[in-house]
Formats: sequence, C-alpha cells, structure tokens
Amino acid sequence: MLDGEHGPAVQKAMDLLVRYGEALDAERLVDTNNVCATVGATTPFVRDFAAQHAGGMDAVFSEFSLDCADVVKIPKVKVYTSHLQQGIDPLNAQLQGVSAELVKIYRMGETYLGGLGVQLLNTCTPYQVGNVPVKGEHCAWMESSAVIYCNSVLGGRTNAEGRESAGAAMLTGKIPYWGYHLDENRLGTHLIELELEVKDTADWGLLGYYVGEMVQERIPVINGVRNVPNLARLKHFGAAASSSGGVEMYHVIGVTPEARNMKEAFGAGKPLATFRYGPAERKRAYEQVNSTGRDAHVDYVMLGCPHYSIEQIWEVCQLLEGQRIHADTSLWIFTPSTIKQIADRNGYTKIITDAGGHLMTDTCSAFGRVMPKGVQVAAVDSAKQAHYLPAIMGVQAWFGTTADCIQAAITGRWSGRLA
Repeated sequence: MLDGEHGPAVQKAMDLLVRYGEALDAERLVDTNNVCATVGATTPFVRDFAAQHAGGMDAVFSEFSLDCADVVKIPKVKVYTSHLQQGIDPLNAQLQGVSAELVKIYRMGETYLGGLGVQLLNTCTPYQVGNVPVKGEHCAWMESSAVIYCNSVLGGRTNAEGRESAGAAMLTGKIPYWGYHLDENRLGTHLIELELEVKDTADWGLLGYYVGEMVQERIPVINGVRNVPNLARLKHFGAAASSSGGVEMYHVIGVTPEARNMKEAFGAGKPLATFRYGPAERKRAYEQVNSTGRDAHVDYVMLGCPHYSIEQIWEVCQLLEGQRIHADTSLWIFTPSTIKQIADRNGYTKIITDAGGHLMTDTCSAFGRVMPKGVQVAAVDSAKQAHYLPAIMGVQAWFGTTADCIQAAITGRWSGRLA
C-alpha cells in the first residue's frame, strides 16, 4: 500500500499511518475491520473548499482526513466504517435555527459518504445501533464516550483516534499497534472503592465525573458495585469520566469483560493509589457538576448526551405522558435516527410531541451548537453535557436525574437536589 500498488489515496493513507506510528514508537500496524469516524459536511467552509478545489469532496477528504495537500480520488472504504454524529438534524433544521443552505451541504456530504460505503449511523453511540465489536477486536474509533464504552464494556481495543488516523484506517484496514491495543496497557492503575450504593443513571454520571477528576488519563478499577449497571448507566459513567478527566478505559469488578476479579483487572501490578467514594465525594461531585447553575428558571431541557437508547426514551415517556411542557421552556431529546424510527412506531415520538417536546437525531446541543434561541439556563441529565454546554454555549446548566429534568420541563423551574 505504501508503494502505491493500491492507488494514490491508499498510498497517502498508509503514509499518514506510518508517520503516525513512528511518532508513537509503535513497532507495527495491526489489522482492523471496524472504524468509527467523523468526516461529514455541515458547514459552508466545507462547501466552499469543495467548490474551490478540483475534485470536490475528494479534495475535502484529502486535505482534512488524509493530511494531503494533493487531491486524490477517494475509493470506497476497505473496512466496515460507521459515521459518528453530525452538526445538525436535517429534519429539524428550521427549529434548530439551521438554514436550508446548510441542509443542502449536509445532504451533499451524506451522498458522498454513502457512495464511499460509510454506514450513516450519525451517532456518538454506534454500539446502540449495530456496531458492537467483540472482546479483543481491534478497532479505530473516534469520540470519547464511544471509545471508553468500546474498550471497557465491550472489550474491543481502540485508542481515541482523530479524523486523520480514522480516515486513513477506513482506506487501509490498518492502525498503529500501540496504547490500548496491547494487553499490558489495558490493566488497571487506580482503585476506586465504593462506600455507597450507586443506583440510577445520574448516580453513575456523578461517579464518573469524580473518577475522571481523580485519575485523569489513567485506568480506574471500580470495586464494590452492588447491582449490575445497565447500558445507560455505564454509558453515562464513561462519558462523564472521559470529560472530567481523559479516561479511555475502566474496569468494574465482576461486571466488565476484563475484570472478573481484582487480579484480572490489575494483573501482577498493584494500584498506584486507592480512592474511596462515599457520601462526601458524591456531594462534592454533584456541587462541581452544578457549579454553573444559579437561576431557578429553566429555558431549555436537553436529554440525549450520549444519544438516548430506546429504554431511556421509554422512561421519559412514562414521566411525560399526559403532561405539557411549560410555555417558556423547550424540551429537546437526541437519539440515533434508527432508534427514533422505533420510537415513532411505538408511539413514543407522539407522546413527546403531544407534550410540546421534540425528538431529534444526528447531533446534540454541545456538538452541533444547536439550541433554542435565547436560552440562558439549561437542565440536563448528563454530567458530560453539564461539563461542556456552559463552556461551549455560554449558558448555565443544572444537572440531575431524568425525572428532575422532566419536572423542570413541565414547571419551567429547577427543583432538583441530591437525594
């Protein structure tokens, strides 16, 4: 491939991976047949760049996904590749304040990627809609909350790749063999002893926020879990830990696939440090994640970061059915488009819209920078979104349970508290 036998695009991709691997001191490349990447088009800049360079979208891919100034013809992807979230929901563009022009750019990118053989899942949770690697499978994934779920819950093996390395992996089926691809780098480094029961999804988000702050980019091992957490709880735990810190892998003793016991989680090593998570630590995490919340009036309730599962949508509908969203408050819920189709068939979308809310796809408020106009105070059930939304959008953010958020949507006021 490096010699050009598979064409110029593959040659450029392999050149990028070789340079990447050398910078990392990787000894070799490893085969991958599972890539998750973001290479979409949702800005005028992409349109203008494509128009100004011969080759159109191939020029965009060459420059921004292959680090290649020369425009090369991009062939169909060599391996199974899923697209992550986009910048807009084209079916709710007007509501999101997105112009028809941007929707055209979005559709242009969608047509291009579909032609390359990329699976247009358009979600930060590809594992919820069909991309479910098995234990030991080498992957090349982007997106922090997806990477940590892949490594920790599924036992797949991936580092947090970027647009360029993932783009190159799409065309070559290779990725540098380093980091979390190696057995020895997947062992735990820090022990977290739970001194209280971690119950609902919000509780797991708080725990994740605390753990990320304490271990930063290392590998925490959680001990003392009394009840096996479901998909949503592990999803929110990982998303929070990768936001407050830089965690890309964790172990939960007796739950995650590489931690049947303490010895398996740590190997021959011992914890570098042990932290205890009790009522005081939980309270501190809650106060930190709510540090921007000041005003009780709530303009906007945003759910679905990471994207909601069908179970979470069902839970919202149990809380929302027969109710009405406050006139001064907006409720937007984000989910993969394939899950929205199920919600449509089950009548969940109707329950949400009858209440005055909206079920959206493909993006979220922090990633797409899409919110109702004039929002000053938001309520979320995601510690990750509470971490990023104030910084990115300049709003206050309250964090609480899903029930707290739905209550805020109905009353227009925040009344959540730490139970």
